[in-house]
Amino acid sequence: MAKHFNILAGMAGAVALGVMAVTPASAWEPTKPVDFVIMAGAGGGADQIARFLQSVTEKNDLTSRPLVPNNKGGGSGAEALIALNTTNDPDHTILVTLNSFFTTPLRQPDLGVDITTFTPVAMMGVDPFVLWVHKDSGITTFEQWLETVKAANGEYVMGGTGTGQEDSLVITFLRDAYGLDIKYIPYDGGGAVAKDLAGQQIMASVNNPAEAKGFYEAGDVVPLVAFSDERLPAFPDVPTVKEKGQDFSYYNQRAVVGAPGQSAEAAEYYQTLFKTIYDSEEWQGYMASESLSPLWMAPDEQAEYWKLQVERHKELLANMEE
Repeated sequence: MAKHFNILAGMAGAVALGVMAVTPASAWEPTKPVDFVIMAGAGGGADQIARFLQSVTEKNDLTSRPLVPNNKGGGSGAEALIALNTTNDPDHTILVTLNSFFTTPLRQPDLGVDITTFTPVAMMGVDPFVLWVHKDSGITTFEQWLETVKAANGEYVMGGTGTGQEDSLVITFLRDAYGLDIKYIPYDGGGAVAKDLAGQQIMASVNNPAEAKGFYEAGDVVPLVAFSDERLPAFPDVPTVKEKGQDFSYYNQRAVVGAPGQSAEAAEYYQTLFKTIYDSEEWQGYMASESLSPLWMAPDEQAEYWKLQVERHKELLANMEE
């Protein structure tokens, strides 16, 4: 399989400006609460981000009507995609996405979902992945982990958010690159995966830093290797898999998407709203504290990015041997 999966080419940093005022006046404003659909279950990275965005919006009085978080993680996010695809009010329906935005329609073509019909709103950054083990495993290096998995002879158990989901693609890479035999248990969300690793119900996980942060700070879990292009500032002693000789990196998009058929006026309103949030001190601080990488994109750039990611995920999914 192709080992290189860098989505950060051309990434530019953003300047924290602070929210100084409400979103500039627009020809269109929401007239009722906005259905803020989350393409994942409670407690995971997408859920955390959605609720943080909602809190910044509310704190700074940025919208005329509230954003109402609405978790729809069923079917690896299929539930959320269907909700947007069939909404009768696209101007009041937006979605917080991760990479299942690309993989779920590819794996479930009967959904009849074409993501190119969705409305680009905002790329809020990208989230790296880290390999975690429990502290009581005694494993402190990636090399020790590889030896432990191989010695388990197929009985090593990892958890994730489901076959075809982001973490499972990274685990497939590990399996193929190092000849590993791993049992995989699916969960409803990354938060549940991190919790069960801390409770030693599984032996390892590939979680975003934000999902494992509380358990890491409590000393329950240990990071072994990052699947990022460079070492993460929050984990300066944790090597990247690139340092281990593999030309591979993988990030989860953290984006806001509008429903198909959303009016140009509504799209412009949400694009302005989330650019205001992106530039705020609150969001810039959140990215730094949760190890997200900045990656703002204009709507036309997002549309091109979607096409690129669909092709790259086709390649990754082809290696999963489902």
